[in-house]
Amino acid sequence: MRPRWPRPLRRLPLRARVVGAFTLGAMLAAFLLVVMTYSLSRGSMLGLRQDSSEAQFFANATQVQSSLRAESPDFAVSLESLPSLSGSRSIVRTGPDTWRSPSLVPSDLPDELVAAVERSDQAHAMRYRLDGVPQLALGLRLRPSTVSQLSETLYFEVVPLSEIEATLASLRLILGVGAALVVLIGVAVGAWAGGRLLRPLATVSDAANSIAHGRFDTRVERSDDPDLAVIVESFNDMADAMERRIARDARFASDVSHELRSPLQTLRSSIDYLSGHRDELSAQGATALDLLASEVDRFQQLVQDLLEISRPDAEGSVFERGLVNVTELVQLRVGEHRSGEHRSGEHRSGELGPEVELAISPAATDAVVIGDKRGLAQVFDNLLRNAEKHGGGVTRVEISRPGFFVRVAVEDDGPGVAPSERELVFERFTRGAAARKRGAGSGAGLGLALVYEHTRRHGGSVHVESRIDGQRGARFVVELPIAGHR
Repeated sequence: MRPRWPRPLRRLPLRARVVGAFTLGAMLAAFLLVVMTYSLSRGSMLGLRQDSSEAQFFANATQVQSSLRAESPDFAVSLESLPSLSGSRSIVRTGPDTWRSPSLVPSDLPDELVAAVERSDQAHAMRYRLDGVPQLALGLRLRPSTVSQLSETLYFEVVPLSEIEATLASLRLILGVGAALVVLIGVAVGAWAGGRLLRPLATVSDAANSIAHGRFDTRVERSDDPDLAVIVESFNDMADAMERRIARDARFASDVSHELRSPLQTLRSSIDYLSGHRDELSAQGATALDLLASEVDRFQQLVQDLLEISRPDAEGSVFERGLVNVTELVQLRVGEHRSGEHRSGEHRSGELGPEVELAISPAATDAVVIGDKRGLAQVFDNLLRNAEKHGGGVTRVEISRPGFFVRVAVEDDGPGVAPSERELVFERFTRGAAARKRGAGSGAGLGLALVYEHTRRHGGSVHVESRIDGQRGARFVVELPIAGHR
């Protein structure tokens, strides 16, 4: 069964989980290393100190035992002459309340040790703290001497362990710093491993994003890694199939549109002929002629839009790329719509009034992009026409330059577009609730789809939002990369 991350961890990005796993492993390894190293070092140092202290203790106890052969032993002189190991101090008890020592008092010894030495003939050792300093106390009951009047003699030595404690403190500091470095190295290795793990995925993501923006010939480089090679080959196969399908559909739409132009031209010529003899027709015949002319106009517009929308997708399509001043182009299209002349000289009166505000920021006066001038002109024509037909008329056209992009916004006075349909309006043949709200709509739903396709082909984006002044209506925004920053 494939292992699964706990639910809270699955919400984290993959890179964060990889870094977290390496960090957790480094922390666990550092903790075990610190605990084991410190425990072994502490046990070893204390064991060595106790062994050396016990050896010196038994040697000193032998000397004190020898001094008991005297009839009146002088313990002060005997204890002073004993060899000292790392500042060790000695004390002798010659009676229930009689103690002899040059530097210790009975209260310096733990009561448990004294009681244990009284009850046993064996030597005893105990570690304890005296005034906050670690000590090692050793005790032994000496054999009574027939010469001395003393019947019971207890000998004790106290060895300070402050040097070992200082060494252990330094060791703890070193181990702590080492553990922190191990954790940092674990984080760094985790970040490196996460980046290396996600780099192929980022390459695939970039390729997918490139294909989504219309560069259908994008492919992922083949990898020597057998695990990644499967993903790369699958992605490239999918991209090949998608490119072939898109090219086939585009050719089909283009072929159909071309085939329809001839009969449409015949219909248009016939309608023009009948219009020239309109006075010979009855009232019903004139009405039927008007309806037929309107539908043929709509059909011709549909065919022209189909040809245009299939052109970017067609295999081997060529665009006339060049430098285009977006501000000048928008001003020209707005002027032509105001005069009612656009789309190859077709006249449509009263489409854009002179009261429409054209706002141009100073930074956008020389906004130049690399693209197809005819395609960009159609983008702004379609936005203006969309506002005129479905949005209650254009109220404001704004041109600005945020960063490395030029932004053109067209605002209208219509009912607006619901947030749930702001992406649907750019799909082909979309005529949903938004289209019905925004007017009767004699179009086929390809105008905004053409805006999206041309904008995408130029590396830009288009979206619809509410008007920034809070009034009713919609705001269609096109963003195109400035030349040299695509």
